[in-house]
This record gives sequence, structure tokens and C-alpha cells, in this order.
Amino acid sequence: MDDLQFGTRNKRGDWAPNEPAGTAPLFVFPPRPLAVLKWLPSYLLPYNLLFAVSAVAWWRFVLPDVEVMKTLSAGWILRLFIVNCVALLVFFGAFELRLYILRAQGNRFKYNGKWPSEQKNKAFFFQNQNIDNMLRTFGTGMPIWTAIEVAILYAYANGYVPWLTFAEHPVYLFCLALVVPIIHETHFFLLHRAIHWGPLYKWVHSVHHNSVNPSPWSSLSMHPVEQLGYLGVAFWHLIIPSNPLLALYQLHYAGFGAIPGHVGFDKIELTEDTSVDSHAYIHYLHHKHFEVNYGDGLIPFDRWFGTFHDGSKEAAARMDARYEKKKARANAAAIK
Repeated sequence: MDDLQFGTRNKRGDWAPNEPAGTAPLFVFPPRPLAVLKWLPSYLLPYNLLFAVSAVAWWRFVLPDVEVMKTLSAGWILRLFIVNCVALLVFFGAFELRLYILRAQGNRFKYNGKWPSEQKNKAFFFQNQNIDNMLRTFGTGMPIWTAIEVAILYAYANGYVPWLTFAEHPVYLFCLALVVPIIHETHFFLLHRAIHWGPLYKWVHSVHHNSVNPSPWSSLSMHPVEQLGYLGVAFWHLIIPSNPLLALYQLHYAGFGAIPGHVGFDKIELTEDTSVDSHAYIHYLHHKHFEVNYGDGLIPFDRWFGTFHDGSKEAAARMDARYEKKKARANAAAIK
């Protein structure tokens, strides 16, 4: 595919789409029902359906019987941890292998013209972004992921929280499944906004932002505190009446679903004429500019709070003006 039919590339080799980034046509006034119907397939495909199916697969083939999960034993917990790690290695690794190792589509649709493997940086372990990102992902991310999963399953198995069944509550649980991405977006925005506060940014979130040029392994490369907060979105299903299968879906949506925003490419080419949109541009702009796009655009939080950046020159001008006001306030406070 010719990516220059869809965007432009600057002298540094950075590619940007012609069309500015947009938010989903939800929570807008006046309502746009036709736009919602047109957008709906992209809400379900390919990622949301994939993560929902993966949750069903875990429930059916990976997890033991409920009676077994009533006890915290090393056997089933270790098996779950290994399966989680292997699945993530395969899923994230497939993107890394095709796009960054084999470079099957070159730099077509790649936002940042540089390749992380060719850039040494002292902010990373061994000055290597990929090694650093993988160590953080498997060293702390996957143990935290599995610990959250085990805690939720243990709570449901022992009856510590209500377990609604699909047989008795089909409509409610179906609707709850549909809003799993909305729960994620709300949780993510609030958490993300909080960890951009000065001290938390310095000690926690800056670890993730070391990857200014994100790649697949950057997806879950975070400080352990952020990993716990981010993956902890699944704990909402211990608060609201739910089902452990939906809690698994929520966790998979956060864990496996971190990849689209960090893949670094706007489109993943399937053939010479077809591709899948990554929906990564909004979050890439966050990694590039830091103080914009705290959400992913499903809910227009950033539009409401004045921090949305769609990649246009107008958005850049608004961002620069906001930076200048922030700088002026800081200087005024320093003088006092």
C-alpha cells in the first residue's frame, strides 16, 4: 500500500495521517444515530470481540473448576501465570516480529521514523528499549496481572461477591459486556490524569513515558504501581454485580488491549490492498506531547477538559498556548 495516499511524511521520516484524529460519536449532543450505526462495527471488531473470545477460552480451557479455585494453591495459579505469559508473548510478539523485526511493511504508516532497536537511551535497562520493556512486562506486569486474576476468581469462587449467572440475568450481563470498554475508558482516564500529577509522574508514570517512540513491548512497560492501577480495572467487577467471565474480559481488554495504542503504526497491512486500523494515533500523540489525550477517544473526556489533540496544526497551537499559560503560572508562583 502507498501510505502517502493516506498521509504525509516529514523530513525526519515521521508519518502522519491526512485526517485528524476523532472521538467516537457517543455522548454527543445532538445525538448522531446514523454516525453511531456506522461506527458500531469498529467498536466490536477486531479487538473487542477478540478479547471477549479470549476470556471465554480462558474460562473454558485454562481455569480449573470453581471448587479448585476456592483454595489458593500453587498448581492452578502457576499454570495460569504460565499461560498468561505465553499468550502475551505470542500476541505482542506477533506484532513485534512482523512490524519491527521482519519490518514486513517497512516504515509505511509508521508514526515515528526511527526504530527503537537502533536508539540507545540511558533511561532504559541496558540502554535498550525493547529489553527494558520486556523485563518490566514479564518481571512485574504479568505477576500483577495474574495476582489480580487470582484474587477475583478466588472471591467469586468463595461467594465473597455476588455471582450473577447468564441464565438468570442474560439481558443485564449482555449490556454489561457491551460497556466493558466504557468502564475501561473511564477508569483509564481518571488513573492516567492522576498519575500525570507532578510527584506521581516523576516516581511512577515517567517509566512508561520513557518510551517516547512506543512499540508493542511498550504496551505494559510501566512502574508496578501503574501496572496495578491499570490492570486493576477488573476489580470493578467485585463492586458492581457481575460475573467472573466479564471480569476476565475486563482484564483481557486492559492487558491484551494495551497493544493497539502502542503499536506505532496507523495501519497494519494484511495484503497489498487491505489493512486493519490500529486506532493508535490518539495515544501516540500522548506519548509524543505528554500532556494531551489522557483518554483513548471512546468517551470525549479530553474534548470536555480541553486536552484533546487531533494531530492538526490548530490542535498544536492550542496545546502550545496551554503550555505557555502553565509556564506563566509557574513563573508567577516562583516569584512569590
